Amino acid sequence: MIGYFDPKTDRDLGTPASLSTSLITLEIDGEQVQVPEGTSVMRAAALAGINIPKLCATDSLKSFGSCRVCLVEIEGRRGYPASCTTPVSEGMVVRTESPRINKLRKNVMELYISDHPLDCLTCPSNGNCELQDMVGVVGLREVRYGLSVSNHLHLPKDTSNPYFTFDPSKCILCSRCVRACEETQGTFALTINSRGFDSKISAGANESFMDSECVSCGACVQACPTATLSENTVIEFGQAEHSVITTCAYCGVGCSFKAEMKGNQVVNMVPYKDGKANRGHACVKGRFAFGYATHQDRITQPMIRDRIDQPWRTVSWDEAFQFAASRIRQIQAQYGTNSVGAITSSRCTNEETYLVQKLVRAAFGNNNVDTCARVCHSPTGYGLKMTLGESAGTQDFDSVEHTDVVMVIGANPTDAHPVFGSRLKKRLRQGARLIVVDPRQIDLLKGPHYQADHHLQLRPGTNVAFINAMAHTIISEGLEHSDFIAQRCDQAAYQQWLSFISDSRHSPEATEAITGIPATELRAAARLYAQGGNSAIYYGLGVTEHSQGSTMVTGIANLAMLTGNFGRPGVGVNPLRGQNNVQGSCDMGSFPHELPGYRHVSDSSVRQLFEQAWQVSLADQPGLRIPNMFEAAIAGSFKALYCQGEDIAQSDPNTQHVEAALGSLECLIVQDIFLNETAKYAHVLLPGATFLEKNGTFTNAERRIARVRKAMPPLAGKEDWQVTQGLAAALGYTMTYQHPSEIMDEIARLTPSFQGVSYARLDELGSIQWPCNDEHPLGTPVMHEDSFTIGQGQFIPTEFVPTEERVNGRYPLLLTTGRILSQYNVGAQTRRTANVAWHAEDVLELHPHDAEERGINDGDWVGISSRAGQTVLRARVSSRMQPGVVYTTFHHPFSGANVITTDNSDWATNCPEYKVTAVQAEKVTEISKWQERFRHLDSYQRQLLSESQAEA
Repeated sequence: MIGYFDPKTDRDLGTPASLSTSLITLEIDGEQVQVPEGTSVMRAAALAGINIPKLCATDSLKSFGSCRVCLVEIEGRRGYPASCTTPVSEGMVVRTESPRINKLRKNVMELYISDHPLDCLTCPSNGNCELQDMVGVVGLREVRYGLSVSNHLHLPKDTSNPYFTFDPSKCILCSRCVRACEETQGTFALTINSRGFDSKISAGANESFMDSECVSCGACVQACPTATLSENTVIEFGQAEHSVITTCAYCGVGCSFKAEMKGNQVVNMVPYKDGKANRGHACVKGRFAFGYATHQDRITQPMIRDRIDQPWRTVSWDEAFQFAASRIRQIQAQYGTNSVGAITSSRCTNEETYLVQKLVRAAFGNNNVDTCARVCHSPTGYGLKMTLGESAGTQDFDSVEHTDVVMVIGANPTDAHPVFGSRLKKRLRQGARLIVVDPRQIDLLKGPHYQADHHLQLRPGTNVAFINAMAHTIISEGLEHSDFIAQRCDQAAYQQWLSFISDSRHSPEATEAITGIPATELRAAARLYAQGGNSAIYYGLGVTEHSQGSTMVTGIANLAMLTGNFGRPGVGVNPLRGQNNVQGSCDMGSFPHELPGYRHVSDSSVRQLFEQAWQVSLADQPGLRIPNMFEAAIAGSFKALYCQGEDIAQSDPNTQHVEAALGSLECLIVQDIFLNETAKYAHVLLPGATFLEKNGTFTNAERRIARVRKAMPPLAGKEDWQVTQGLAAALGYTMTYQHPSEIMDEIARLTPSFQGVSYARLDELGSIQWPCNDEHPLGTPVMHEDSFTIGQGQFIPTEFVPTEERVNGRYPLLLTTGRILSQYNVGAQTRRTANVAWHAEDVLELHPHDAEERGINDGDWVGISSRAGQTVLRARVSSRMQPGVVYTTFHHPFSGANVITTDNSDWATNCPEYKVTAVQAEKVTEISKWQERFRHLDSYQRQLLSESQAEA
């Protein structure tokens, strides 16, 4: 795609097939070439198999024409134009090689080398340096000039960033890093300062990279053609000798990477340019935070103990399996078949998750299986299933490039989904309009060269009142898409909903006192959404993690149907999934009421299909959800839990309640890569494998199934699917898979939406968005094009019911929670990387007014108490907050964020109400009692582990 941009809009035009049919014929080096109008001479030559030397041009950035290495001769034109910035024209005759061109190129390269360090043997980019390559291409063998008097060779290195080094002495001022920061990431953190010989690349206003606005996405490092910007791992280990294409195991974007390897050592992670979710971009986590995979804290041997106050005993895999199986069978014999269950992991692959729910149903003999999607996006499944018929988002990420109006509700893409956040910001810079619905001021609201049209700063817990007011405005002002509704939606359901939503109690004026959103502002936002062209809604946990999460998702679907925003690029309802495989864990049947493919366990025909394949009889009644498991454990009827890759003691709400449940179990089996908070209550510890140590697939937020490929052997000797298979065998249920591809083949046979998926097809296409079947053999980027999966779209009334969690004199503030860019979820991975340099602890953000009332200053210890418990955090006084609302993250166990969240949950799915907790904040001088206990237990447990490993 070098130089392949629209000269009027500077927008990437993609591949030739995607352009208009207006073709240009020209001659390059005597060869006739036909290319689309708007193609650069450099790109036209590349399509003809002619490679023009270059330095500042790259296939991921707009043409710039600064290096003068790519100059060519064009018949009838004076001079030697840069081929990367020169568009083709009909009948153009181009020469890319001639004695004069070759001499000019050699002179240009000679000037570059004369002002460049002569240390190629020790250079980190040795063997992977475009400057060296171009020296060879132009045939430069000597440099006639001495080093210039004024040069940058004396400039010191910037080693402030923990992941890469900036060595300005090696800079050739091609500006690729500056352009990557602007075009790819959208941060605009880099610039070229001064002029002439004094020119240099600068982060911010001559700041260090660490002190600047740089977000460490690595785009500049990837774009740099020399060793000016080098990964520290490359400096340490040298250039890689092979690479493995795999999929990131952080958020739901699902970025593709090349794991560049030297033997079994990961040298660096490079964003894969053919990755359809990320298009060659990355964030700090996926790009650099992979060191946890070989961290010294990794659990590498199975361990068991009879009681949790005993030291761990290191045992073989078989001993661990037999110990766990014996415990499970004894418990079932004493307490009944339904006394055991499992929680699948949204961190693990589709294949591994599928095996855990299969183990529960086929070997445990019940449906007591649930997943962490329960505590994040279960309302998405419910709301979209009821209205549209499919429990997933409607678009691919590319769809945003066709969006005219973006409405972001309860999501913070630049922090939680940063690669998609960058794509979104790029579209906003191109002119798309933005509506942000969030209690807090997020970074997306204003960026270089754009700002949001509306920030609807609603009060936590009032989402449904807001969405009803939006719909009411559209109806009352006659802005609905009548044709779409008549053709695509159930008319009886619509009329019933219409009667509901037309009631004046849903008007912006009537709801203003509830939501805190000025009626005029809400009406303006509703008009923009309804009339602005292609309108798309992107939402996150600020929608789902409420007592009315399912109602709100339903309301979002209602709004999109009302305005006809389905079935084409640029529109739709798009849940931004939190973890890398939340979508996949749901697809694979991890809920207690559904078999793979979202089919209810009570459906006898579906059950029969799985019974024949698995050779067992299956229970026809839904099993226990996670909250039900906790309640039953405390009550004494639920006694054993197999927890795969989830730290529920840190991530689930009302920590003390969760700990009480875990402490009541007679057998807790934890399968994880580290000794986490949940493992403190475990009787069996089974080592897990990271994404770098396994084969399988993840399914991202856009329903994209992508391969995960093993880059190094599992440190503990087994991939996670092999661990589950071993436990099943010990329980007397034999699974005979030899490779995860065989598990996927079984999934495809039994799950209609995965019917056409196989590893061979994934290797051929790169990735596939389900449904993939006979009707859609290449997958489905955009859902519901001609009709909804359910047939006619179902409008459903969404009555606003205020949360039971309300402020009062004792608890006058509302706490809401979220994430930060550098850390991830419970921090098990990112806290074991250099990411701690950016976020070493969770803090409490509060508005200056609330801080002043309480005598709280930045950095003070603040006690936060709720109806559930108390913890202590440091204060950050911030105008991001609205008065009466405080905010924190939950990445560090010590912070105890979930000690204060309550048991309130969504009425339909039991998704916890993390986003609305009534609290009080006051200045304190010491940590909470719970935190003292935590530190003591943490030290004790690690001591036991250390002793056990020393004995082994």
